[in-house]
Amino acid sequence: MMRDGNMRADSVRLVGAALLLVIVPMVVVKTVLAASPTGGASSAAPDGRTLFAVHCSSCHGTSAQGSKIAPPLINAGAAAVDWYLSTGRMPLAYPEEEPARKESAFDRREIDALVAYIDSLSVGSAGARGPSIPTVDVRAGDPVHGRQLFAQNCQSCHGSDGEGNSVGFGWLAPSLYEATPTQVAEAVRFGPGIMPRFGERQLGRHDFDSLVRYVVTLKAPDDRGGFPLGHIGPVTEGLVGWIFGFGILFLGIKLIGTKT
Repeated sequence: MMRDGNMRADSVRLVGAALLLVIVPMVVVKTVLAASPTGGASSAAPDGRTLFAVHCSSCHGTSAQGSKIAPPLINAGAAAVDWYLSTGRMPLAYPEEEPARKESAFDRREIDALVAYIDSLSVGSAGARGPSIPTVDVRAGDPVHGRQLFAQNCQSCHGSDGEGNSVGFGWLAPSLYEATPTQVAEAVRFGPGIMPRFGERQLGRHDFDSLVRYVVTLKAPDDRGGFPLGHIGPVTEGLVGWIFGFGILFLGIKLIGTKT
């Protein structure tokens, strides 16, 4: 009987210890979460310096001074940094890789943190730095005027429909269909690759807003002339004309022809 009593006491103690091991951590975690202003979600802002050290410094240098395989980022300007990061062109998997648009490796908060950190490394006067992220008012722009500016300055490389084109020497003018208004504005101001830079002296506020507004309309143009036919151009239009035009003509001849 004494042995059975001892066994029951040991069992009770073991169960009690197990319950303590389960309940105490749960209480601690609950207390910590309750004390957090966001209910446990991380509210700490991303650290741009840490992000740069992890994702950028191996090519651009620990202080963004550049290296043999990547240019310096000091005085590059916030517009350039934001454009390359938000379009997914940076970081590259390999230094010799051609930067191409893809899904960004960072969320918006991380991009903002990286832009702020890299921009903080700028030295010298404001004129020595690259352009900041521009503001653009698409609704204030005139698409007709923007079309004229696009034809004069952009069409020769990006194509009349903004689909992109090869410009020679291994350079490609990318498609503009996926670009946001801010990304278009950034590219216009700082000029990525061999693209010329259009500052405020070259494109004033109205010209700037009008050009960006027209580029945005290229994603979904208003095809008032009929079927778009893929916006490929006269080749497709001619093919459709031959097939349907002569098809209808031959059908008409057969219907009105006389059998002998």
